[in-house]
Amino acid sequence: MSIEARLEPNKPLKELSTFGIGGPARLFITIETLDEMIALRKYINREKIPYWVVGKGSNSLFDDRGFDGLVILNKIDFIEMEEGSLYVGAGYSFSLLGAQTARKGWGGLEFASGIPGSVGGAIYMNAGAGGAEACDVLTSVGWIDVEGNFIETPRKELTFSYRTSPFQKKEAMIVSGRFQLEKVEGARKKQLEIIAYRTGTQPYGDKSAGCIFRNPKEKGAGALIEACGLKGKRIGGAEVSPMHANFIVNRGDATAADVLELARFIQEEVRQKTGHNLQMEVRKVPHDV
Repeated sequence: MSIEARLEPNKPLKELSTFGIGGPARLFITIETLDEMIALRKYINREKIPYWVVGKGSNSLFDDRGFDGLVILNKIDFIEMEEGSLYVGAGYSFSLLGAQTARKGWGGLEFASGIPGSVGGAIYMNAGAGGAEACDVLTSVGWIDVEGNFIETPRKELTFSYRTSPFQKKEAMIVSGRFQLEKVEGARKKQLEIIAYRTGTQPYGDKSAGCIFRNPKEKGAGALIEACGLKGKRIGGAEVSPMHANFIVNRGDATAADVLELARFIQEEVRQKTGHNLQMEVRKVPHDV
């Protein structure tokens, strides 16, 4: 089928979001292979249509009006694994990757367990936890440029920092990543401990986009918010999680406006009471790009 024939109109974005929030996308498509993504990139160029790529739908807040363009669900989810060398599609589950590699005794991605995103999203955001980051074991990134060319860039040519990658500043579609892991005794035990800790301290049963704010260098965002007495604070259907204060959860009927209003309230309270300026980690996806 052609790209045009596969486009779906008025896709509810709340169905693609771990927040369960978002109006309809004007157009929607699921992409499963590199060749399909290249063809889609060329279609976008011809039609001059705005687009947004999603993986697992975490770390994103869609607008209540939806998205006036094309939303692309990246499901390029192949995996090739040999002696700690991984070649993985951008649509592959980052959490599953962490569990699978640890089960085989390979260390370096144990921290990925429980992070509700895709490999592409993890690279884009340089996802991390406990002092470890995706870029630590990354060896190259495959991506498609604005002309529809596939490029594979070595890690040494890419600059990463806390929750930041060079792909946040360029128009690129991440399609794959290569990682190099090492045999580590106790990798599986460490991974299971990470899962147990997260499920015991974070609201995995609730709809959220993950941590809402970046952690300041001096102190964790969750601790600052909790110190301000904001656990359980609610605006509309959005609530500061009583379990972990750096999560805003959807209590069933939250809107993007509720989440943003609550986030602004938290930022002002924390600024006034602690002097810290919290920065959003969750990306707000605008209606118009």
